[in-house]
This record gives sequence, C-alpha cells and structure tokens, in this order.
Amino acid sequence: MACRAAGKRGIDVGLTRVLTSPSLGHAVGLTSRTSLDGASVRYIPESSFSSFLQGSGHHATKESSIRCFHASRELWARRKNDNQGVDLKTQKKGKFAKRIKKPPVDAPYVPPKLKRITKSLQDKTIDIFEGMTTVELAKRTGQSVITLQEFLVNLGEKVVSEFDPLKIDVAELVVMEVGANVRRQHSNEGSEILPRPVVVTVMGHVDHGKTSLLDALRQTSVAAKEAGGITQHLGAFVVRMPSGASITFLDTPGHAAFSAMRARGAAVTDLVVLVVAADDGVMPQTLEAVSHAKSANVPVVVAINKCDKPSANPERVKLQLASEGFLLEEMGGDIQVVEVSAVTKTGLDNLEEAILLQAEMMELKARVDGHAQAYVVEAKLDKGRGPLATAIVKAGTLVCGQHVVVGSEWGRIRAIRDMSGKLTERARPAMPVVIEGLKGLPMAGDDVTVVETEERARMLSAGRRRKYEKDRLRQIMEQRTETNEPSEDDSVVPERTEMPLIVKADVQGTVQAVTDALRTLNSPQVFVNVVHVGVGPISQSDVDLAQACGAYIVGFNVKSPPSSISQAAIQAGTKIMQHQVIYHLLDEVGNLIVDKAPGTLETQVAGEAEVLNIFELRGRSKSAGGDIKIAGCRVMGGHFSKSSTMRLLRSGEEVFEGPCASLKTNKHDVELVEKGNECGLVILGCNDFQIGDVIQCLEQVVRKPKLIISDNGIARIECY
Repeated sequence: MACRAAGKRGIDVGLTRVLTSPSLGHAVGLTSRTSLDGASVRYIPESSFSSFLQGSGHHATKESSIRCFHASRELWARRKNDNQGVDLKTQKKGKFAKRIKKPPVDAPYVPPKLKRITKSLQDKTIDIFEGMTTVELAKRTGQSVITLQEFLVNLGEKVVSEFDPLKIDVAELVVMEVGANVRRQHSNEGSEILPRPVVVTVMGHVDHGKTSLLDALRQTSVAAKEAGGITQHLGAFVVRMPSGASITFLDTPGHAAFSAMRARGAAVTDLVVLVVAADDGVMPQTLEAVSHAKSANVPVVVAINKCDKPSANPERVKLQLASEGFLLEEMGGDIQVVEVSAVTKTGLDNLEEAILLQAEMMELKARVDGHAQAYVVEAKLDKGRGPLATAIVKAGTLVCGQHVVVGSEWGRIRAIRDMSGKLTERARPAMPVVIEGLKGLPMAGDDVTVVETEERARMLSAGRRRKYEKDRLRQIMEQRTETNEPSEDDSVVPERTEMPLIVKADVQGTVQAVTDALRTLNSPQVFVNVVHVGVGPISQSDVDLAQACGAYIVGFNVKSPPSSISQAAIQAGTKIMQHQVIYHLLDEVGNLIVDKAPGTLETQVAGEAEVLNIFELRGRSKSAGGDIKIAGCRVMGGHFSKSSTMRLLRSGEEVFEGPCASLKTNKHDVELVEKGNECGLVILGCNDFQIGDVIQCLEQVVRKPKLIISDNGIARIECY
C-alpha cells in the first residue's frame, strides 16, 4: 500500500516519506548508521534501489549511491550554508528549476520617507470668485475635497454637496486656512456698466512743480501749506475742469524716500502725468516714476513745467526723454508732451485736452451697482474721529452703514466724506473719499472689501490677521536662518552696534516711507533697528518703551508732546527728534549714526623727517642695551610723537619698522616735535641709519563713517 501511494503521488513528492518507513526499509535492504553529528542517515545500495524501482514499474535514472533522507537541524543548516556559495547566474532557468534565495544583506534600517500630501502654498496666490464650488477650490489649492469640507464645517457653513456654490468671503477664509495668498476676481455680468471719470496720478522729481501745477488747476494753494515747500503726503481730490469734465487727481511726493507712495499711486491710477522741470531736466525720481507707470501698465502724458523761467529749455528735456526711450509724438511715438507753467497758468488747457483725449481712447467704464471695490491710498489716526482711511472707489457703490474689511481691520462705515470734508451717503467709481468707523488703522495699499454681516467681517478680519502673523513669523525665521549660515569668507566680522528707533508720524503712508528711509542708513558698523512704529503723537508709552530698549524717538509731522512727556523723556535719558522735512530728519539721524559708529582703526602717516646726521653712542654696558645709533633728523612735514611707530625708508623702500625708543630736542626728552624742528631719534632695534634716509611717524587713528546725501535726496552711510 505504501508503494502504491508513492507511485500515485510521484517519487519526488512522497519518496522520502515512503522510504523512511521501517517496514519498507527492511524490504529494500536499507541499513541505518549514525553519523558523527548524531544524525540518522540511511544508505541505499544501488542494486536494491534499482530493483525496488523496477518492481514498482518505474524507470529510474542512475544517481548517487548515498542519499540523505533524514537529518538533524545542524546538517540542514550546513547544507543551507553550502548552497549560499552557489553562483546564481549559473543556475538553469526553467519552469521547474529550483530557486535559491539570496542571503539577507546586513544593512542599517532606513525608515521610509513620509509622502507629502500637499505642496507648500505659502508663496502661492489663489484666484477666487463669487460662486466657485468646493471642487474648483480643491483643484486650485491642491487639497482634497474632504479636507476643504472640514474647513467649511469649522467655519459654521452647511455642507451638502461639493458642487454647491460658495460665497467669496467663505472661499477666502478656506484658502487662508490652507495657507495660501488670496486674490479676488470680480465679475461684471448682469451689472450696470457706465463711463467713469479718469484717475490721474501726478508724478515726478522733487521740486519740479507737481503740487503747484495742481494748485493752478483747482485754484488752491496746497504747496504753501507743505513743510519745506515739498509734498510729503499722498493727496487725492476731484477737479472740475472748465469743459465740465471731472478728473480725479492723485498727488505723490517726489522725494526718494516716498517711493512706496508713488508705487501705490501708480497701482490705482488710469493715467500718469509726468512733470519735468524745463530748467532741470530728467532726474532720478523722474525715471523711477516712469518705471512705476510701466509696471502698472498705464499710459503717460509728459508735462514740461516751469517754461516761464529764462533758463527753461524744453527742447533739451525732450531730447533727454527720447534718449531714455520715450517715444514722443513729435518723434513718431504715442506719448503726448505739453509745455505748461504753473506760475503764469499757461498751457493748462492743452494739458486738460491731452488728459481727456487719452481717457477717451481708453474708454473707461466701471460697474456702478453691487458691493464696492476700493483701494486705500492713505490712513491716519484722528483724535476725535478715530482711524480714518482715504480710499478711491474702483467699482460698485460704497454706501454708509455697510460692514467692511480693510486689510486685517474691520468696521461699520459710520460716515463717508468727500475730499472737501462734506458728508455723503454713497461713493461711486473714481471718487476719493474718507471712511470713518474702522476698529483699527489699516495699512496704506489695502483693499476695502464689503461683507454682509458683522460676524462675517469679524471672521474675515481674524483670518487675515492670523495669516499676516504667520507670514511675518516665517520671514523672521528665514532671516535668522540666513544670518546664522556660516559665510564662505573667514575674515573677521567688524564690530557692529545697534541703534534702536521708535518712529511716529501723522499718517500710515508717511510712517512706512520714513521707516524705509531710515533703514537705508544701515551700515556694516551700525544696525538701524526700528523697534516700533505708530501713527499719532508721541505718548508716554513710547517714552517707556524707549527707556526699556534704549531707543531714540523720531516724530515726523506730529505735534510736540506735552511738557510732562518731554520732562519724562529727559529724566529717562531718551532723545526725541521731531521734524517736518525729510531732509532734516535724515541729516540728524545720519549724524547720530556716524557718532555712534565704532569706526575702523587705520594707520596714517603723521609726519616725515629726513636723516641729516648719524651719532653713535658706544661703551654702554650690556645691561643698558649696548651701543646705539641716533639719527639726527629734521621734521619735513606733520609731527613726530614718541608714542608712535617709526618706519625707515631708503630709496622709497621700507627698511625697518619699530617703536620709538627715544626722542630728544636739545638734549631734552620730548613727547612731540612739530614741523621744521630738528630732533634726535632712536628706533628700538634699528642700527642701520644712513644720511638721506626718510623716517615716517605712523599713528593709529579711528576713522568714522561718513554721511552722504545725494542731490536727489538719497542718504547713505559710507564706511571705510
């Protein structure tokens, strides 16, 4: 029965079990022996095994006379180690070939890298619009629909389907939770589109007559009210032209420190009027204004002012503009050029005609119904009315009583005033207005967003504030990381001191401009650290903060603090600097930086002397230093000091350098010898003097940095 079972199952499958049976082993003549390792091994004679196969009806092949059918664990382990040395490449490949497993490789465990589900969106801007679905928002943010639906549930929104439209405010909150930046896209479908007035920004170099030209257009005298006769604010007003058309003008400062204000003016404008003085020509801020206009993609009209002056040369200005790449109409281009004079009020009609012609070609239209879109050009803190934001409406109608979110601040519009101070119920496109009722002071350049409810305004404001704080902390960490990175240059880092400042100004835009101007005064020796900025007068809290961190207080265009605050600042040792002109402010702060800078040590030649005679002093004891040589010199320039280092030159080449051991005049020891006097000089360790040699007196001096203010108002600290 056992042989029959072995035949059915196959020899290679059941042969081992069959032959290990004791009864069958005796039948075929198996003998059992014990190996050295104690394993039970059976030896099969070749004749008996062949007869067994023949008796069972199978054809057997000739194999080895010794077969191992039963072994201990030690033998199986030995056979396994022997198989590991077999070359895997020489094994036969086939369906029934025996596969030999590769031995395990001893290598350290490396944990698998975690797969990042979402990409970093900190620097990405997502465009959102009213009515977009969760699926569309998931595609733009790279997040899953389930993740965005969890955000919606946390925001208190009812989630039914991923294809339901979302409010634009809700979409912005979700995108901010993801961590990306938001840009709102507004549609004009189904809205009433009507023509609107043109918004014109007047730009140019400082003192080229921008504000005087606007005064002549609106019959006022704004320039006379400005400190120093230069504009230091961004003003907006509407001018009713003689033709009946209304034009909204933005006046920007021309000083180099107010570059951000000019950039904001170009961002909200439709047309730029570039004012160039006929007697001065193209200047640095002129070219900067053109670059702002090009980046904003707005057309330019050139107004050559001060043509009434005897030194005026408009043709030279035109050639300068052409050399800078301006395609003027007179030279076959499309840029209009108008010659005007703000003093004599000539050429104003031509300027108005050029502006209206350019506006007509642009076909300016805007949506007048629905929620308003507005842009903040300036913000300030009023003592009686609270935070005030000067904004220009770009589209829609801004209505009194609406809830708005301006940057990270929110509020309910309590009052809307035009630029003349009159109350109005609503503001239409291209109209500059002052908004009252905000809870905090917004930043210049923020967008005004109208929301439905106060709760939505609070949520949107809080979300923007969290996003702003995260971005600010991330920038601080990146700056610290860059600072802590080891530099490739192994040179010694010069000593650098810190100059903390507290900046207070009248409006938000001026705070930003003054802060940026002060930070440009950073140098390798002095770090200008603006620890706090604010809008409004100098308060007691500012004095306390300055005392705590050892800062100076800078007040720009603010009222003088009360005597109690001034006295507290004097007792605390805090200096208050108040200015109304940016030139004077940069000059005083720059001089303070120069005084505070540690300076650099520098070797200078304090004097030169010629060797006229040589005296040798012999017979001295070894304890006294042995023989010495004295150089009889005449000081040809400067002075000689006994505490200085002396350098011996012969034929223009340095021979020896060392400290002065003795300096005498008329056999008397002296500390200083002036120009034209004779002296006896001994240099420690030097006995190689020759008549005609030149001796230089070297002194270590501390060289301070230098404040440099260019013609265009740019201030910088130059270190040596």
